[in-house]
Amino acid sequence: MSETKLLEMSNITKAFASNVVLNGVNLSVSEGEVVAILGENGAGKSTLIKILGGIYRADSGEIRINGQTKNITTAAIAGENGIRIIHQEIILVPDRTIAANVFLGRELKNKLGMVDAKLMEQETQKVIDDLHLDLRADQFVGDLTMGMQQLVEIIKAISAEAKIVVMDEPTSSLSQAEVEILFDIIRLLQKKKVGIVYISHRLEELFTITDRIVVLRDGKMVGDVPTKEADKDDLIRMMVGRELSSYYTRNKHEIKGVSLEVKGLSHDKYFKNASLQARYGEIIGFAGLVGAGRTELMKTVFGAYPKTGGEIYLDGKKIDIKRPQDAISNGIVYVSEDRRGEGLILKNDVKFNMGLVCLADFVNGIRVKNTAWDEMVEEYRKKFSIKITSSRQLTGNLSGGNQQKVVLSKWLAKDPKVIILDEPTRGIDVGAKAEIYAIIDELASRGVSIIMISSELPEIINMCNRCYVMCEGAITGEIQEEEFSQEAMMQLATKRED
Repeated sequence: MSETKLLEMSNITKAFASNVVLNGVNLSVSEGEVVAILGENGAGKSTLIKILGGIYRADSGEIRINGQTKNITTAAIAGENGIRIIHQEIILVPDRTIAANVFLGRELKNKLGMVDAKLMEQETQKVIDDLHLDLRADQFVGDLTMGMQQLVEIIKAISAEAKIVVMDEPTSSLSQAEVEILFDIIRLLQKKKVGIVYISHRLEELFTITDRIVVLRDGKMVGDVPTKEADKDDLIRMMVGRELSSYYTRNKHEIKGVSLEVKGLSHDKYFKNASLQARYGEIIGFAGLVGAGRTELMKTVFGAYPKTGGEIYLDGKKIDIKRPQDAISNGIVYVSEDRRGEGLILKNDVKFNMGLVCLADFVNGIRVKNTAWDEMVEEYRKKFSIKITSSRQLTGNLSGGNQQKVVLSKWLAKDPKVIILDEPTRGIDVGAKAEIYAIIDELASRGVSIIMISSELPEIINMCNRCYVMCEGAITGEIQEEEFSQEAMMQLATKRED
């Protein structure tokens, strides 16, 4: 790793009205160095990166690129200085090819001034081949898995000859195999002297791929530690300002009778002959690689996808679920992994989002029962320690952890019998994760049946009573709690059904 400083951000301060979100923060990245930024949601990570990317302007401080002071006031100026930001929320056009997305906004043209699609495909394929990826430049982005779409974002950055690449939660949608591909790409970028800023809540990744870890808390830099000298518990303590003595909350609960039973459920495209049982007071895990069919299976149970075969029973009685409203009326709810796209209306306030599923309880014709509605919001705000300025705060302005709590509140207000949680802690920090785990445990103690899809195997091992594993659209096994291990789960996750 070179000592040449590619990036130096010095004494960066930023406030929104009276709220100081960054207070004298420093960040430096050398050639070929991978620097992690770690912190709870709301610590200031996103604001710092948006200042680097030209989206926000710092109130004070200095940015130097290769030792030269730069005034980065727009995303275009950031790009001109070799800065590329790969956001957690994928920003691609699904009905266009990989090549078209890679060159979006900077299309290559022929002598006649026309867009040269063939040349863009050739240039894109060179990058793909250099990274040893199993992709074709003429593939449509919409046909790729979420994980591969994330890799397309990286191809896009590399093709633009980026010198400083920011990766915001890059593995949140990746399978373990795709994570290894990403790490290989990062190592290749290091050899090319590219500096990388790596934001992730998955602490284990930081010890594998980073050189230094910068910790933010409440807008201040509280740590800058060489990774080889870092301790996980110390990092958590710096992040949250306290000990997390019980990261996973898991108590013994009485498990009662079968709530939900699925027999031979099938979908022409995504999965086949799936059978499972869930019991009251039980937390069931669903493991498998990205693309295994877990989300599609649960969305079919919820009625978002049409089934082509099989039966669904609730409390021993066969039910016909053709649309989500059928599932909801039967006490089955689904918390999407895409809370921003499918779980919330970001441009509306917290009160509206929390009451969205229960509007009939609060609205009767033109009469709105505001008192009852406000009481419900306040109940869940207190119960889940949701950090909001008021119930009228826009949901899109909340941290990821608080957004997730709003989604949970929305569904729990329906008093469900079965709650399906799809990647419930995706993209949220360790402190918020601990709070979500406590909520899940509390729901189980109340006798709710919980089905939890998770790509984080430690999450399943520490939170669940049983686990089903899927591979390529089939349930390949069921593991009891006393037999839990990552090895057993991965073995079933790669076992194809004949």
